Amino acid sequence: MLAARHVVCALSGGVDSAVAALLLRRRGYQVTGVFMKNWDSLDEHGVCAADRDCEDAYKVCQILDIPFHQVSYVKEYWNDVFSDFLNEYEKGRTPNPDIVCNKHIKFSCFFHYAVDNLGADAIATGHYARTSLEDEEVFEQKHIKRPEGLFRNRFEVRNAVKLLQAADSFKDQTFFLSQVSQDALRRTIFPLGGLTKDFVKKIAAENRLHHVLQKKESMGICFVGKRKFENFILQYLQPRPGNFISIEDNKVLGTHKGWFLYTLGQKAKIGGLREPWYVVEKDGTKGDVFVAPWTDHPALYRDLLRTSRVHWIAEEPPATLVRDKMMECHFRFRHQMALVRRVLQRGRVPGQWEDPAVGAICLHTPEGPEQSQLGH
Repeated sequence: MLAARHVVCALSGGVDSAVAALLLRRRGYQVTGVFMKNWDSLDEHGVCAADRDCEDAYKVCQILDIPFHQVSYVKEYWNDVFSDFLNEYEKGRTPNPDIVCNKHIKFSCFFHYAVDNLGADAIATGHYARTSLEDEEVFEQKHIKRPEGLFRNRFEVRNAVKLLQAADSFKDQTFFLSQVSQDALRRTIFPLGGLTKDFVKKIAAENRLHHVLQKKESMGICFVGKRKFENFILQYLQPRPGNFISIEDNKVLGTHKGWFLYTLGQKAKIGGLREPWYVVEKDGTKGDVFVAPWTDHPALYRDLLRTSRVHWIAEEPPATLVRDKMMECHFRFRHQMALVRRVLQRGRVPGQWEDPAVGAICLHTPEGPEQSQLGH
């Protein structure tokens, strides 16, 4: 008789990962639960939120009668996620720490711990996503240590695993998984990929998982919590006072504590002004933030977006893009934003003066002059 496949499931202490572990048990797998502590934080009552979540994850394992492990990646999170977050903000960019955490912590540190230390045949998480592999195909994958460098793909030929949207389009989390490596995706099962959030809650209610069902869903950046973002970030970055300047007449409308605190398209709360103004541009040298009134102002629109080096889930650019230097795609720059049709283009685009960075692409509308609004 064949031994049951061993799946190590990441448990956050929430309802989604708890139901993911339950469904894996129902499929007959040998399941182990692992709680990751990535950040030391106290809530408004002085209680460590991670400790409470860990207790909830442990209780899930007791209910499901599966082994429980706890690992700490606080140091790795600080070095690979939080430090990157601060560095990007200082440069005036707005990183998404959830994407970086999935790339470096959950689907690298945790993945290797599960495979190398716990002998996992596969890992699983409570993300609402799917891949192009069935469970049995996931178990057939082997972790191959590949040579680094330009020609590493010449040593093996494997069909790329696709990252697919979840059945619940509102809960779909592929946006946050967009930089996960092929190696990790090959060995990952997403048990909730074909389910809706309502159905997941129903499963939890019917299987004695009420303690996680009653918890509020975690939203926003985990390490900020309920604190005001500006106050939090200024604990780590030096204030750089500057002015809010109207894009229409260069009039100074107010002051701010740092140009890096604002995202293009963001609503800017300017003292003494009732009407909303939105961020159009930032001048890091002078520290000025240029703003425009109302959401339909022409300055808030662009018809071209240029990236730095792109992460391709399949590890290589699509053949169409390589061959034709352009291809149609569906695009979103924010979680839960509707997908829109756009054109990817390699190399220099007409009207673009700078040479693009190696591995960069440009994104524009299929029609050309039609404009895309900045996120706010």
